[in-house]
Amino acid sequence: MSDPNTPRLAPTTAANWDDETAALMAVSGDLNIFATLAHHPKLLKRWLVFGGHVLAKSTLPSRERELVILRTGWRCGSEYEFGQHTVIGLGNGLDEADITRLTGPVDAPGWSPGDAVLVRAVDELIDDHCLSDETWEALVASWSTKQVIDLVFAVGQYQLVSMALRSFGVQREPGVPGFPA
Repeated sequence: MSDPNTPRLAPTTAANWDDETAALMAVSGDLNIFATLAHHPKLLKRWLVFGGHVLAKSTLPSRERELVILRTGWRCGSEYEFGQHTVIGLGNGLDEADITRLTGPVDAPGWSPGDAVLVRAVDELIDDHCLSDETWEALVASWSTKQVIDLVFAVGQYQLVSMALRSFGVQREPGVPGFPA
């Protein structure tokens, strides 16, 4: 992207919305991601259902879900996604050291064995689009089938979102952090 400080696709405003889009925006919240996707209201409506499952109805515990989302945002180079979920992650059991560690190598010291396998799973899904046998075995030893499915879909969802955010040039809201220094 030529200028990372200028959106390629500016967020819509209430003046652009029909009644259905205004209702979607009232439910989704006043974030640039939603206002940008409101350029395509039918897609926004359907995406909110899937995104809502991944974010709010997933079988993954919230701390581990945020660890997966943050690592995905980092690996995809989405500062918007990483910033939004830094705030969410800090409210769901992650600390600053965890968040900084997510920007390091997959084998960074300090992870518990359970967290390390989640970070490795994210990296494998992004790099190879498939979990290795070793990672699969580690996951199914600790997580239910539904949780492993939710993990794979969380990585896929946030990889898709990261591509959209970066391609459209969606800007972080004031006060939302970016990548750690």
